Amino acid sequence: MALRNIVKLGDPILYKKSRTVEKFDNKLATLIGDMLDTMYHGEGIGLAAVQVGILKRVVVIDIGEGPIELVNPQITLSEGEQITQEGCLSLPGKFANTKRPQKVQIKAQDRNGKWKVLTGEDLKAKAFCHEIDHLDGILFTSHIVDSEFLQTK
Repeated sequence: MALRNIVKLGDPILYKKSRTVEKFDNKLATLIGDMLDTMYHGEGIGLAAVQVGILKRVVVIDIGEGPIELVNPQITLSEGEQITQEGCLSLPGKFANTKRPQKVQIKAQDRNGKWKVLTGEDLKAKAFCHEIDHLDGILFTSHIVDSEFLQTK
């Protein structure tokens, strides 16, 4: 696969809503593979297609349990609340405390179009929410609870 350039804060594409994926083909499989390679290279735990300049509803996540590929994901249930530190590959070196659900249930398609239901708690819930937000043009900065970045690395 190939590494793709990650779009950084300031690029207007990050604020656009991504389009529903309708074609489940080799082009989609290549995009997903490239996104995984790019996410791992950037040492992230999630990446949305918009972050590599593609306005499609595609997300990859790996919180250390193996890769999760989500096409057309939707949050169907959320419970509880967690306040934790959050960052983003599109905002390198920026971290802040955010408020997210503690548990979410999502439904999404895989690269072949088959629907699945997944549940995430704690870090996985945060990753699901963060990446699905990207598909709607929302950055984690919208969820900051203390109005400032904690640290810049």
